[in-house]
Amino acid sequence: MENAVSVTVNGRVHDKTIPIRMLLVDFLRDELGLTGTHVGCTYEGRCGACTVVVDGRATKSCMMLAVQANGCRVVTVEGLENFGGSPGALHPIQQGFWERHGLQCGYCTPGMMMTIFDILATNVREGAPELTAEAIRQSLVGNICRCTGYSHIVEAVQSAAAQLRAMVPEERAAWFDTARLGEVRA
Repeated sequence: MENAVSVTVNGRVHDKTIPIRMLLVDFLRDELGLTGTHVGCTYEGRCGACTVVVDGRATKSCMMLAVQANGCRVVTVEGLENFGGSPGALHPIQQGFWERHGLQCGYCTPGMMMTIFDILATNVREGAPELTAEAIRQSLVGNICRCTGYSHIVEAVQSAAAQLRAMVPEERAAWFDTARLGEVRA
């Protein structure tokens, strides 16, 4: 059986007819060609490499059917470039990873970045207290880095949080507002 879906991914509306049992990760990778979203645990939801943001929340896309995303706004790692600053500007999360060497092999990086997107959207944009290293580690418990680069990842998150806290509230909010991506029909 197939079902029609309309999903906004990285600001582009995609109207597709897909098998009802297709997972969101397969929809993103196979139907849309967005291969930054990885599968590391054979669709068990253990590694976090497939994490994307669905309607503002980090979601393991290997655990969600694509039809469940009908009408939703999805952001993948490829969509981070569409937020905030000028075209081509790195998202503060990307900047933090680059400056603090937050990746080694890079396989877990897209999922880590999307989980961090959710963490920072909640904890920085809403003016919560500064994130401690322990709080960051706890927030990333669902993401596995087999290269064990966690200290650099924690430093990358702290760097991104510091960059964001230095911004005026409107500028900071623009880095997380998925509704401002605009909607363009694919």
